[in-house]
Amino acid sequence: MSHLVKPHGGGELKPLRLEGAARKTELARAKALKQVKMSSRETGDLIMMGIGGFTPLDGFMTKADWQGVCDGMKTSSGLFWPIPVTLSTDDESIKDGDDIALVGGESGEIMGTMKVTEKYTIDKAHECMQVYKTTDIKHPGIKMVMAQGKYNLAGPVKVLSDGGFKAKYGAQFMTPAETRAAFEKMGWSKVAAFQTRNPMHRSHEYLVKIAIETMDGVLIHSLLGALKPGDIPAEVRSEAISTLVENYFAPNTVIQAGYPLDMRYAGPREALLHALFRQNYGCSHLIVGRDHAGVGDYYGPFDAQKIFDEIPKGSLETQNMNIDWTFWCKKCGGMASRRTCPHTKDDRILLSGTKVRAMLSEGQDLPVEFSRPEVAAVLKKYYASLTKEQNVKIELKGHSAA
Repeated sequence: MSHLVKPHGGGELKPLRLEGAARKTELARAKALKQVKMSSRETGDLIMMGIGGFTPLDGFMTKADWQGVCDGMKTSSGLFWPIPVTLSTDDESIKDGDDIALVGGESGEIMGTMKVTEKYTIDKAHECMQVYKTTDIKHPGIKMVMAQGKYNLAGPVKVLSDGGFKAKYGAQFMTPAETRAAFEKMGWSKVAAFQTRNPMHRSHEYLVKIAIETMDGVLIHSLLGALKPGDIPAEVRSEAISTLVENYFAPNTVIQAGYPLDMRYAGPREALLHALFRQNYGCSHLIVGRDHAGVGDYYGPFDAQKIFDEIPKGSLETQNMNIDWTFWCKKCGGMASRRTCPHTKDDRILLSGTKVRAMLSEGQDLPVEFSRPEVAAVLKKYYASLTKEQNVKIELKGHSAA
């Protein structure tokens, strides 16, 4: 009997990807269907449904689901869900009852099929205000929503591909079934997930080690999908994290893996989504630090922690592990937090992924208070390979500039 948290919804994992003969048959059928090109975000959502990461969803959401999730974080069936999972198109010819092929917008690969049960329009500004708390087009999540097609399409899906993630990342691309099996093998039941879209600097390392002290182990779970311009590519981040784990973590305390979603930068709501699908991966806790899933200064530094107290009890089995603002303290001579360090802000070096990227993009060396030297070497090598046009200028603003 498993001692891990149950998948979301209280049942079993529900991966929607077809295998073997069933996949071959459906792929052949899909080639004759009308095609809908998915955005990068939609592609990631489909892959997550395929591997069971979005259990218990069976497809893209209806209008009633969209409305319920936007306004009350619940689907029409009452399932807790914090962010809409929708598919959009501008194709006027698609109608209810159609079977369609879902195609990766960048790859052109047929990645799934869907039976269209509903074609509907939404108020995009309403979704933005409810989920992101802003309609500012400079916010990368708002840009994503406003770029969606005129219509949303709802219906159950059959998934045919993982988008090449397994081929590209190998053992680091783990499905929820695989992470659960790994935890069981290690004898873990209390597992914290550490969410990251950045290479791990000293503050990230400190957060994970705090969790290791009280948990059986930690899943360092790195985003492998699309980010915003100036962020560091997934393969570079993975190498940097592997280097850190090999050199600075005790054996059998962490598992490094990745997942295929794009960042939405939805702050508090995205923190809830991160906890929800980590429950499917078998994690009992999610580490929530400063400005989790935020961008700029659209959200307060600890809004993503507060929102867990605002949702109905029992919405999620996976709990938040809140950790205060962390930093390097010159007087303490190491990493500390506001709960452990008695010194003033003049003694503290505040770290952020944005600061690290800004220094690297300007050709600066990372001080040891920011990054382990082995990790800094991986990142410097990447930045040295960029052309002037590829090296996006990083602006320090919001909490990252503090």
